[in-house]
Amino acid sequence: MTAPTTVVPPAPVDPDVSPGPDLTPPRPGRNLMTIPLVAAALRSRWYPGVLQVPIAAVFGLVAYQLLAGPDAAHDNAGTALMWVLWWPVIPIVFVLLGRFWCAVCPFGAISDLVQKWVGVNRPVPAFLKSYGIWVIDAAFLAITWADHVWGIVESPWGSGVLLLLLTTAVIASGALFQRRTFCRYLCFLGGLAGNYARVGMVELRADTGICSTCKAKAACFNGTDTVAACPLFTFPRTMEDSANCNLCANCIKSCPNDAIQIRVRKPTSELWFITKPKLEQSALAMAIMGIVLIQNVTMLEVWTDVLSWIETTTGITSYAVIFTVAFAVAVSVPVALLALASRVAALRNLESATLNFARFGYALIPLDVAAHLAHNLFHLLAEGGSVYSTLTVLFGGTGGTGDPALVGTGTIQVLQFALLALGLAGSFYTARRIAHRRYRTAARRRRTLLPFVVIIALLGAVNVGMFLLPMAHRM
Repeated sequence: MTAPTTVVPPAPVDPDVSPGPDLTPPRPGRNLMTIPLVAAALRSRWYPGVLQVPIAAVFGLVAYQLLAGPDAAHDNAGTALMWVLWWPVIPIVFVLLGRFWCAVCPFGAISDLVQKWVGVNRPVPAFLKSYGIWVIDAAFLAITWADHVWGIVESPWGSGVLLLLLTTAVIASGALFQRRTFCRYLCFLGGLAGNYARVGMVELRADTGICSTCKAKAACFNGTDTVAACPLFTFPRTMEDSANCNLCANCIKSCPNDAIQIRVRKPTSELWFITKPKLEQSALAMAIMGIVLIQNVTMLEVWTDVLSWIETTTGITSYAVIFTVAFAVAVSVPVALLALASRVAALRNLESATLNFARFGYALIPLDVAAHLAHNLFHLLAEGGSVYSTLTVLFGGTGGTGDPALVGTGTIQVLQFALLALGLAGSFYTARRIAHRRYRTAARRRRTLLPFVVIIALLGAVNVGMFLLPMAHRM
């Protein structure tokens, strides 16, 4: 006689228990290497050198003007080219093309030449490999602080000295260490480019199916007899982000199997596919957010009133002391807000506050980029006329004495608010996608998302409020 079959009812599903994160890789976008003109340009021995030469010539002119030109910033073509034109435009390049600027940067070319002539090619120190991004964070903060305390931007000589210091660091790094150690581990602009490249529309990736059968001994990383190694120490086969790829095309030229692709992708999409978030990258995003906040505050007309109130109330008359305190507060607020949101989220998603900070700090990068672009847009459009006038005088013209603004204040504000709206949408959407990939239950997604949505909205509102107020010109 057959024993009756016991039917075991299925265990109840706990809505708070997630079956695990979604590790589906991103869908590849269109490969631009299928376009003959693009493929020919990137494989050419003239790329990127053909772009480095004119850019180096312009930077040479800028450096000469800063050190030997007019003492007044509004009369100096070097100041106008560097701070009114190049500095506002460079974040746009990062968004559109990732770290492409680093491929044509004069500092990178200097490092390559020094290394070729006198380099001893020592390995990158372990300290830099582990803490280089923290050095970059500190350098970014130090340069911003020094600008306000010592007036680097308003002083052509100060800007020239900054360029000389950076050039010295590049030469020293190129003489001592392998490849572009400075660009990867020490350059504050490289750190900014790496963060912003994550929202970019172009990515370099390898076809891992082809790479799995490659017998070229990692030529894409190590280089060949005719092509240099990857300058930023990046192995295309294992790349999951664009932070350390400058589109120099060395790997494209050295790969014998045509496995390297240049793809178009959705802006910000990389941010929710990162499987190994790094605390230091999220900290850099928050530090940049704080820097943008303090830059905006000090350009507001009410800043003068604030200084007067502080002097009257406290008796402190040192601008360096007052600004240092304000700077520390401005940088600390975004970090503290993200830390608080991470702590709240950690109470319900069973992950540490540190991991939440690292993971969801990437969601703030779109707003970070938008706020930075909106700030720089003011300089470009409200002061852009100074570029034309100073260059005209430099080459023998009479220049101009009119309003340096290219468009009216109302137009600038509309564009700034449009950028902030895009940044807010990007950050909200990125946070949502991160939560949906990480947590597979609706309850955990909601509980995790809420604190981060709140701080994104709060930081967005603060930026909107500041851009509503009148700002002072720098030039």
